[in-house]
Amino acid sequence: MSVKDIRLFGDPILRTPAAPVVDFDRELRQLVKDLGDTMLDAPGAGLAAPQIGVGLRVFTYLVDGVLGHLVNPSLVLADELQDGEEGCLSFPGLKYDMPRALRAVASGFDMHGEPLVIEGTDLLARAVQHETDHLDGILFIDRMDPAQRKLAMRAIREADWFGGPRPVLKASPHSTFGRGM
Repeated sequence: MSVKDIRLFGDPILRTPAAPVVDFDRELRQLVKDLGDTMLDAPGAGLAAPQIGVGLRVFTYLVDGVLGHLVNPSLVLADELQDGEEGCLSFPGLKYDMPRALRAVASGFDMHGEPLVIEGTDLLARAVQHETDHLDGILFIDRMDPAQRKLAMRAIREADWFGGPRPVLKASPHSTFGRGM
């Protein structure tokens, strides 16, 4: 198993839009495995690469017993909304009701570069939207109305995990300094 540390609210990578994947190689397949192992260990319904410190457009999900992943997703959302409880592994223990599109169609690629389309409603639609938001640097608290967000921020400040040590960032030995090209 390759379980990674999950980045928590306050880590700058969670607010940084992820770069598109350009190389469908062994490293990408390992990233998908790491995401899956970490999500299952947490446990959660989804996990995006930035949540384990990797700024690439990849996420995994586990909904209704189906484990999957998507690379470089783009979404088409239904106009009809659903209300439901939503949490996030980067905000341990916090869950809030929030609206999301009832139906989502996510297009992208699998880890081998083959085209992939995920169509879902209810929890799958919610998970796909939530994880794609992570890839755009958007957190679920950003989708809350102002009063709900104020309550959430109070709960975050009071949480045991908030304000802990920041992860140590390593300098990249590559000429791109960790940025995608």
